[in-house]
Amino acid sequence: MSGVLARISRQLHLDRPAVRAWMLYDWANSAMYVVIVTAIFPTFFSAVAAQGLPPVEATYRFSLATTLGLTIIAVLSPILGAIADHSAAKKRLLGAFLVFGATAVAAMFFIRHGQWVFAALLFILANIGVNGSFVFYDSLLPHVAAPDEMDRISTAGYALGYLGGGLFLVACLGIILAPAAFGLPSGAGLSPTEATLPTRITFVLTALWWAGFSIPLFRRVPEPPGRALDAEEAALGAVRASFRRLGYTFRKLRGYRQTFLLLLAFLIYNDGVGTIIRMAAIYGEEIGITRTTMIAAIALVQFVGVPFAYLFGGLAQRVGTRPAIFVGLATYLGISVLGYFMRSDRDFILLAVLVGMVQGGVQALSRSLFASMVPRHLSGEFFGFFAVFEKFAGILGPAMFSVAILLTGSSRAALLSVVGFFLVGGALLARVDVAEGQRLARDEERALA
Repeated sequence: MSGVLARISRQLHLDRPAVRAWMLYDWANSAMYVVIVTAIFPTFFSAVAAQGLPPVEATYRFSLATTLGLTIIAVLSPILGAIADHSAAKKRLLGAFLVFGATAVAAMFFIRHGQWVFAALLFILANIGVNGSFVFYDSLLPHVAAPDEMDRISTAGYALGYLGGGLFLVACLGIILAPAAFGLPSGAGLSPTEATLPTRITFVLTALWWAGFSIPLFRRVPEPPGRALDAEEAALGAVRASFRRLGYTFRKLRGYRQTFLLLLAFLIYNDGVGTIIRMAAIYGEEIGITRTTMIAAIALVQFVGVPFAYLFGGLAQRVGTRPAIFVGLATYLGISVLGYFMRSDRDFILLAVLVGMVQGGVQALSRSLFASMVPRHLSGEFFGFFAVFEKFAGILGPAMFSVAILLTGSSRAALLSVVGFFLVGGALLARVDVAEGQRLARDEERALA
């Protein structure tokens, strides 16, 4: 029995402490992502924080808050990546953004009816915290995984995140739907503060889960060595040298033509992915999908995502990483069209299953494909740009929702336009010469050795 478990552990890349600890951060942050970004907070924002506003206006203000938070971290990401590579501070900076974001999430406990400005501010800060931490988390991948392991470990991390997020969301759903079982106020005649207490408690629990399960990463994953400053950079100081290095990295990244083309493709198709993730719950609230159905369906996404994230890792091993991504993008095309015609709770559940099948695979394989095409000693800087493109992808979709609402008074047209992101992004991805990009990255590493 122990031999079987050991073999399974090796197949899932759980046999090394550093790898386990790295993947556990996906388990940790997924609770924040599924509760705050995807499922519970968007509907709480619409029904409680934006009470008194028309549903379409609540959606508009939520999308603006999303756009602002992601714009800020998109601007900061490459600078932070450069500083981390200079100072060997990836883990410390990850921890700083973790504490910043978790504090904002915990403070959501204090949101009351009609306080949409306060709620939007905390949501912006939480987005900065979690997405800022991803810059440093993703940049650690090339340091814990060998090149031939990256697809499997990246998708295994996403699968673990789906499992953790799904279990945590089910627990939160239990607290919200059966508060009496947890000793919380329930029944008729509750004050507005008492009625929202179960939901607000889930925000505090989310912050604790996120912070608590992140501890192994700081204990088990070694800090990669920093890149030494040359004499001129040392005279400028670490921060100014990082700004200067940022320009150099951008010019160098453009020299990696295939890697840069991959980033452009990712920017476009991930915009479609991010739009569906971030706007699904509040869009469902707007068109009348019941809140219980929405949260249950999003929990279903997490559990469906566990086996399918692993399956995408296996598919990448068999047919290649890029073809596996194409399978996911084709599925998203269908999801976008079906979402336009969605009317019922059953439709929402069907779309949730389809999203769960491809969401983790597309994102995890994009991360590992990029990691395989960058020199390891520049991983922080290059992943800083990866984070910029990822965040700008999250900006364009919610911004599109805002514009569509202003022009049409409805969110349906924005959903159908998401199809274009998958078509254009897929066309650019088809032009990437993966082998050439990987060869250039390894040549750079050998030249430095």
